[in-house]
Amino acid sequence: MCGISGELRFDKRPADLAAVERITHHLAPRGPDAWGFHSQGPMALGHRRLKIMDLSDGSAQPMVDSALGLSLCFNGAIYNYPELRAELQALGYHFHSDGDTEVLLKGYHAWGEALLPKLNGMFAFAVWERDRQTLFIARDRLGIKPLYLSKTAERLRFASTLPALLQGGDIPGTLDPAALNQYLSFHAVVPAPRTVIAGIEKLPPASWMRVDAQGNCQRQTWWQLDYGPREDELHLGLEDWRDRLLDGLRDAVAIRQRAAREVGVLLSGGVDSSLLVGLLAEAGVKDLLTFSIGFEDAGGERGDEFEFSDLIARRYGTRHHQLRIGEHEVLEQLPAALRAMSEPMVSHDCIAFYLLSREVSKHCKVVQSGQGADELFGGYHWYPPLADSQDPFATYRGAFFDRTHADYLETVHPDWHSGDVAGDFVREHFQRPGADDPVDKALRLDSTVMLVDDPVKRVDNMTMAWGLEARVPFLDYRVAELSARIPSRFKLGDGGKQVLKEVARQVIPHEVIDRKKGYFPVPGLKHLQGRTRDWVRDLLLDSSQHRGYFNPAALERLLADPSGDLTPLRGSKLWQLATLNLWLNEQGL
Repeated sequence: MCGISGELRFDKRPADLAAVERITHHLAPRGPDAWGFHSQGPMALGHRRLKIMDLSDGSAQPMVDSALGLSLCFNGAIYNYPELRAELQALGYHFHSDGDTEVLLKGYHAWGEALLPKLNGMFAFAVWERDRQTLFIARDRLGIKPLYLSKTAERLRFASTLPALLQGGDIPGTLDPAALNQYLSFHAVVPAPRTVIAGIEKLPPASWMRVDAQGNCQRQTWWQLDYGPREDELHLGLEDWRDRLLDGLRDAVAIRQRAAREVGVLLSGGVDSSLLVGLLAEAGVKDLLTFSIGFEDAGGERGDEFEFSDLIARRYGTRHHQLRIGEHEVLEQLPAALRAMSEPMVSHDCIAFYLLSREVSKHCKVVQSGQGADELFGGYHWYPPLADSQDPFATYRGAFFDRTHADYLETVHPDWHSGDVAGDFVREHFQRPGADDPVDKALRLDSTVMLVDDPVKRVDNMTMAWGLEARVPFLDYRVAELSARIPSRFKLGDGGKQVLKEVARQVIPHEVIDRKKGYFPVPGLKHLQGRTRDWVRDLLLDSSQHRGYFNPAALERLLADPSGDLTPLRGSKLWQLATLNLWLNEQGL
């Protein structure tokens, strides 16, 4: 788990190593253990290293193999690297290190882009082919590891975060109006390849790009998630799917224990993270480290779920750490949490993950986390209404979108208006082949788009801000593919995630399963009371920070009654505007 960067020139000039150094060192929190650079003519690579798989210098990056003519920088973890290493050794390859980096480099030499389907892990990497003068970059199936790009007529640059890429210079840093529509409408999700900043894009999940020194570019999607059971699975019932899923999750959890470091679990007290603890205990892991966080109550809403995380910690005898955060610390640390975001994210639990990661990083460098279960197995309230919907797009939009298009037009200053970009994107996605059931259409969108640019990005950004590697077993591609084949009727029952809850009943106490669904709440940010409300008012109305994005009348209306105008997901529209302003401030934009 690391930070990567690089540049490829198209104008016959040497790569700007100074720019690559600035970008790379901005990624220092992602890789606090070591750093390195490699340049060769028009190309330069940079790397910040977090030592996880192999603690020796044998896996230092950028990794250069002169005999093969390849140079590599890599962010992520390849869990099946021992099996791939054995396969490569059988082909005659020799290894000088014990980690996954060298396996990736030599695997690319052996198989080219055909390596990608062989990988089980999370990754974003770049390979420079010396003899072909070609750069190959790729990203994992579900976008767990990020990769941002900036391409001009003169050069291509890439980095693990958007703020780092800005350090290279020559990017104006202006807002993309179409992305502003998506941010304000699609729950702050800006789907790849677009980002909130014009001139910067992100490589879409499950895709690769090959660029030569003349700027010629080839792109391809190398994996997709198709829905519906196979022919030989049409007869399967709930128990059959339960058993297959349990086997898949056992393997996904176990393979993510591969590391030269101790691995802990982020334990919210919900079904998903509790199941991870139970499966690890079942696999024989002793003295497991677990971590939970809670906040002050506000607006009559409870700010922690310690009752359930404590139950699991006691049941499995974990070394449990409980962290409670007051409102003053939320306000003090919010700017730093926003600064750690690659793009502005409105979910209240960003600050929870940021502060929890700070605590966890004092005790271990790798954690397993439960992200992805709701999107894969139908855990959200907007899925059941889709089952009988005659207009799935309209049903989904009414439940999930933060604003109607009319509300967006009222909120945004006319100079920044755009068309219904978010609505058009979702409508087109629902119409794609590969998911016929209305619920499956939403699950596919949420699993391959919303999940990538909200929960998964949130966890990556907040954990890596403290040099902490988060692993997400539910997003093992084999589990994801299995989930897509399970009929939606086996997901919607039992209040959602039925088949996953049936798995959990084989492993963990029923008290954690048969309760109201929770989340990482930060009530103070949701209800915007007291000091938090005053701070938001100052942020939005300070003339020195006024950027002209929003209508003054809309701001005054929201400030007058922050809790009176919430999104369908019960989020604060006011907080969404404040988040964008604060993020831009923290990035110096």
